[in-house]
Amino acid sequence: MPELPDIAAYLSALEMRVINQTLQRVRLANPFLLRSLQPPLSAAGGRPVRALRRVGKRIALGLEGDLWLVIHLMIAGRLHWKQANHKLAGRQNLAAFDFASGTLLLTEAGTKRRASLHVVAGEEGLQALDPGGIDVFATNLADFQQILSATNHTLKRALTDPRLLSGIGNAYSDEILHAAQLSPIAQTQKLKPEEWQRLFDATRATLTHWIDKLRAEAERAFPEKVTAFRPDMAVHGRYGEACPRCGQKILRIRYADNETNYCARCQTGSKVLADRGLSRLLGADWPRTLEELENLQQRR
Repeated sequence: MPELPDIAAYLSALEMRVINQTLQRVRLANPFLLRSLQPPLSAAGGRPVRALRRVGKRIALGLEGDLWLVIHLMIAGRLHWKQANHKLAGRQNLAAFDFASGTLLLTEAGTKRRASLHVVAGEEGLQALDPGGIDVFATNLADFQQILSATNHTLKRALTDPRLLSGIGNAYSDEILHAAQLSPIAQTQKLKPEEWQRLFDATRATLTHWIDKLRAEAERAFPEKVTAFRPDMAVHGRYGEACPRCGQKILRIRYADNETNYCARCQTGSKVLADRGLSRLLGADWPRTLEELENLQQRR
C-alpha cells in the first residue's frame, strides 16, 4: 500500500500537471470504485483543480467550489499519467480523470477491488474520511509518546495504526524500527525515555529521507512504479540479505498477507522472534537466539 512518502511523490507529480487545470470529466470502468452518492460524480466535470492534499493514505483533489475527489489506492491501486483521452480498457483500469494536458489513470492489480473513490463536499466531508492519526511532523515528542502509549501495543502495530499516526504502513514502519534499533514487538508502555527519543527521531528522519528522495524522482518523471520494496531499503523486503549496519542476515515474521522484516542483532538483542506459522510447527525446537538459528541452519 502506498504510504506517506509515496503519496507525497504522487502529490508532487500531480501538482505540476493538474493544479489550475480543468478536470473535463471522470470516466469509470468499474462502478464499484465509487463509494459515495452525494455529491454526484458528474458534479466534478468542468471544475479546475485548486488544491491537492494527503488525507492519511488517501489522495484528495480539491476542485473549485470546495468539491473533493478522494482516492484511496489501498494495496494494489496505482496512478499513471497518460496522453489525453487515454483509452479506458483492460481489467486493471478502473477510472480515468481527463484533463486537456493528459489523463490521470487509476489502476488496480489483481482481482480484489479494494481501491475507492469518494466525492465529498468541504472540510467536513474530508474529515469524515480521515482515520485521525497525527502528522509526525506536526507534533512533539511528548504528544507522540502520549498517543502511542495510551494503550499497550507492539511498536509495529502502533506505528501502523492509522488512528494513531498518519500515513505509515508496513514498509516504512520496518525502516523506522531498524533506524531506531528497536524490536517490532516491544511494548509501547514499556519503552524507556531514551527509546522514545530514538523512535521519534527515527520516524521523522526516515520519512523525511524517503519523502525527499521520492519527490526528487517525481520531479523528473511521473511515479509510474510505486512499490513497497526498494533496493536501498535497510530491512523491508530484504529477508535473508545482509543488514546494512551489522551484516547479519535480515529475519522476518510472517502473518496473513504481510511480513515484518528486522535485524535481530541490531533490534532484538540477537533474539529470534517467533514466526507464528513456523514456531508452531517447530515447537520447542524454534531457535530463540541467532546462535541457535545458525546451528539449526548448519544441521539442514
